[in-house]
Amino acid sequence: MASWSEFAAAEPALAAGIRALLQQYGPGMGYLATVRPDGGPRVHPVSPVITDQGLYCFVVGSPKRRDLERDGRYALHSYPPEDNDDEAYVSGHATEVHDPLVVAHLADALRASTQVDWRLFELSIDVAMLRRHGQTGAIPLAILMPPVTQTWRDPAAHLGRPLAAAMS
Repeated sequence: MASWSEFAAAEPALAAGIRALLQQYGPGMGYLATVRPDGGPRVHPVSPVITDQGLYCFVVGSPKRRDLERDGRYALHSYPPEDNDDEAYVSGHATEVHDPLVVAHLADALRASTQVDWRLFELSIDVAMLRRHGQTGAIPLAILMPPVTQTWRDPAAHLGRPLAAAMS
């Protein structure tokens, strides 16, 4: 799976569009889906952090964090904009960051309280998608103006696999 910087180098316009939707309200905002122990999905609002080096998420002690520690698969979806139905989506694998310099730098930059039981995870990217619906939205004029979808898959992670299999 690719880091955010590898993905952004391979698809700079797509990465910029995804970053813009995730950060449209200032700090990052999105919905993080994780895998529960029974295999079902668990969805939570989060504040992803995007730097030139990576896509990160501070996660407090919670079922969501236990999901990521046990099974790092994730999907991250943007909040909906107020004026259209555009959406951004990335999925891949979350890995806890153990480098004290990276943790300290991001914690300081984002004023992450040291009195909260949080861990920093880096979100690698397997699949990235940006869908633009335009000002008319998804319904009812989608028939006249179909959405434009851009998708990227990490080539190293998907050798010979169709996109449908990669996203399942």
